[in-house]
Amino acid sequence: MKIGNIDLGYRPVTLAPMEDVTDASFRILCREAGAAMVTTEFVSSDGLVRDVSKTIAKMRTLEEEAPVAVQIYGSLPEAMVDAAKMADKAAQLAGGHGADVIDINFGCPVSKIAGRGAGSGMMREPDKLVAITEAIVKAVPGKPVTVKTRLGWDENSKIIVELAERLQDVGVAALTIHGRTRCQMYKGEADWTLIGEVKNNPRMRIPIIGNGDINSAQKALEAFERYGVDGIMVGRASFGHPWIFTEIRHLLDTGEELPAMSVKDRVALAKRHFQLSLDLKGPVTGVYEMRRHLSCYFKGLRDFKETRIKLVTSKDPEEIIATLDYVAERWGSEAPPAEGAYGL
Repeated sequence: MKIGNIDLGYRPVTLAPMEDVTDASFRILCREAGAAMVTTEFVSSDGLVRDVSKTIAKMRTLEEEAPVAVQIYGSLPEAMVDAAKMADKAAQLAGGHGADVIDINFGCPVSKIAGRGAGSGMMREPDKLVAITEAIVKAVPGKPVTVKTRLGWDENSKIIVELAERLQDVGVAALTIHGRTRCQMYKGEADWTLIGEVKNNPRMRIPIIGNGDINSAQKALEAFERYGVDGIMVGRASFGHPWIFTEIRHLLDTGEELPAMSVKDRVALAKRHFQLSLDLKGPVTGVYEMRRHLSCYFKGLRDFKETRIKLVTSKDPEEIIATLDYVAERWGSEAPPAEGAYGL
């Protein structure tokens, strides 16, 4: 599967953008685990245009994580075009590797974004959505532009089949579809039938990437075989479980499932993740922003509450490393938690 000239290989598995999750340290781990492409956290077009330093910092990517997409969101056409131009120059503005792909977020359902017409809120204004996309494609002719969106706003407005054709017609290089409406948020089961309908539409030529409820290697295999998508995107199931990409890749490539990762191996991965966070963000921010990850590596371990509290409250990197070593010693000989204990 190719996005522009970027070859992601056969049946690629990519990492979804997730606010406060997919920072550079996490993206690097997922790439090492087998993710074919990763995406930054959401980058506000308004924040970029106002030169907000924290927003610009979100565009900083590293060579180790390439290929990487910078994802922008917003509802104002001019600001979105300006943001796309800035994302195109991410290496100059934020340093690092820059953006291989510019992705447009028309899928985020949270109220603070969708409620003001951005993210999946744009599904209520498909003409505007398509116009913004076309303007962005024209503004960054040397960069592939992709879109991530949902089936529609609600059950009565599932517009994705027609919308996909319109997005292709204005030059989108690939389309990722989450199999829920905005009103569903993350409730219920993702409906992949419409994703499959888009993929099997004879008019569609661009790659179609399916997203929603891929939380195991078996579900990933089923998505490819049943719906014929070109790629899949894993989101919430990777949180606290970045090795899910290794599990999926192994099944797709060999037809065999990997055994569950041991607690000791999870500790080793958590320590590497923690060190990357410290190296990239410093001891204060690095510790604070790893708290949301650390306890998730060990969901399902019995009698873990006290240790979890220590992991998410300590401010001392050495104490956190010592606590992780204790986890390996205390629980290392036990069977890993049951499948499904990890991720969200």
